[in-house]
Amino acid sequence: MNPRAIVDLVALLACSLYGTIPLFWFVVHPFVERWRRRGRRAYVFIVPVWGGFIAIAFLAMWPFRSAHLYANWFAWAPAAIFFLLGFSIYRAAFQKFDRTKVSGLAELEPDRHRQQLITTGIRARVRHPIYLGHLCEIAGWCIGTGLVALYVLAIFAVITGAVMIRMEDRELEARFGEAFRAYRQRVPGVVPRLRKD
Repeated sequence: MNPRAIVDLVALLACSLYGTIPLFWFVVHPFVERWRRRGRRAYVFIVPVWGGFIAIAFLAMWPFRSAHLYANWFAWAPAAIFFLLGFSIYRAAFQKFDRTKVSGLAELEPDRHRQQLITTGIRARVRHPIYLGHLCEIAGWCIGTGLVALYVLAIFAVITGAVMIRMEDRELEARFGEAFRAYRQRVPGVVPRLRKD
């Protein structure tokens, strides 16, 4: 297997994972009351279902693994900018945002974990910075490889992500009420404000 084919394979795996993250939350948010009765044991079901989504995305795009819009090693220069931007966003997003919030455990076990709406740091500019980071990573892989399959997964991630963010906003509003409604009015969902008020 040549180096480009190996990179394309890694990119397809990465984007199959990133592109299906909204589907993970589609399994959680609509059924949150059911999952809350199970607490962390809910992941025994949720994680394998998400693994199935990843496998389906990967296998659906597999026939197109060699279809490139372009193939140019110079494309990795702008791709690197998106990768670095994504990692920078992740770093900022994980400050004051522990693993229980990232994994949804705070949502599944609200009585066992502190419920706090984080609106400072990067979240003063964008409500869902982790999803913005995911999109930057997907964009990096798309730009670097030029793979048609990755662009399809990127479009899928944007569409399902838009729906998922609405679902997540409803869940946050149910948990935090007026505080979240005021926050949502001030701060955009995924495209960050460049200046703070």
